[in-house]
Amino acid sequence: MGENETSEDIPKRRSRVPLILGLALALIGAGGGFFAVYSGLIFASESPKEQTEDGKISAMPDDTPAFVKIDPIIVSLPQGANARLVRFSAQLEVNPDYQREVETLVPRVVDVLNGYLRAVEPSDLEKPSALVILRAQLLRRIQIVTGHDRVRDLLIMEFVLT
Repeated sequence: MGENETSEDIPKRRSRVPLILGLALALIGAGGGFFAVYSGLIFASESPKEQTEDGKISAMPDDTPAFVKIDPIIVSLPQGANARLVRFSAQLEVNPDYQREVETLVPRVVDVLNGYLRAVEPSDLEKPSALVILRAQLLRRIQIVTGHDRVRDLLIMEFVLT
């Protein structure tokens, strides 16, 4: 120390212990939070898990859907359209209790599909959002034919403009 310096002029060095302690607690908290979410202690799904005979856990719910296949449909488009044909195939996701009933109504469903696909403007089929709109419109018509609680969803397997 020089002649003019006093002990008050020298800045005190801060301790880094609180910083290190805070960082360690943050890491421990993050690790504990990750473990709690990953192991299912918090934010666990409410789906029931069943144990099979061989001791494995199955996450399949009891109301597993059944599927009814719709044979491919080919619809010709009017002259002046960019495409000439529409090839469409789908499956119906149904409640398992009503699978047989829906299978007997497939001819009516195909009739509804044919009627709607022939009535749609070709320019509407070429839009990027066409599949979403088409699916919603067809599902609504199918639910009217089969009954509202019987068909859950329409899965479009093939939609080709040629």
